Amino acid sequence: MTPHDLVLTPAGLRLGGRRIPCTIGRGGITDDKQEGDGATPSGMHRLAGVLYRPDRVAPPVPWAIPIGLQDIWSDDPTDPRYNRMSRGPSPFSHERLRRADPLYDLVILTDWNWPDAVPGRGSAIFLHRWRRPGYPTEGCVAMEPADLAWVAGRLTPDTRLIV
Repeated sequence: MTPHDLVLTPAGLRLGGRRIPCTIGRGGITDDKQEGDGATPSGMHRLAGVLYRPDRVAPPVPWAIPIGLQDIWSDDPTDPRYNRMSRGPSPFSHERLRRADPLYDLVILTDWNWPDAVPGRGSAIFLHRWRRPGYPTEGCVAMEPADLAWVAGRLTPDTRLIV
């Protein structure tokens, strides 16, 4: 571990001496992640990028990518673009990144099953805003918006999420 790592502990995420309350997937933590299981995959995950809603938040880092009106993330194992960001419409199952709610106003991408996705191994493991304290995710790690912005502003090319 390095001082730049985000470490998931029973008490929350730890980064730079700070503890950040968070929630994880409704399926708990797993060593055998599968699409749709609601679990957060264990391991060391590089943080691969930052997305943001330009109509709602400022870019937290200069290299953040704005979320466009048609941006989606494929969660369909039969899609050639499985576990990738692309543009809709799409005939395959996917998540819209530009949501009506604020859940994905700021998203930190992990390298879980990316860039060479194994179909069915799980997709879209993000760090994002939580719905409310204690409310589980579909496998992502979620936290309070101010904490998410604080984390995003401290990312380095070496930062990893350790679950």
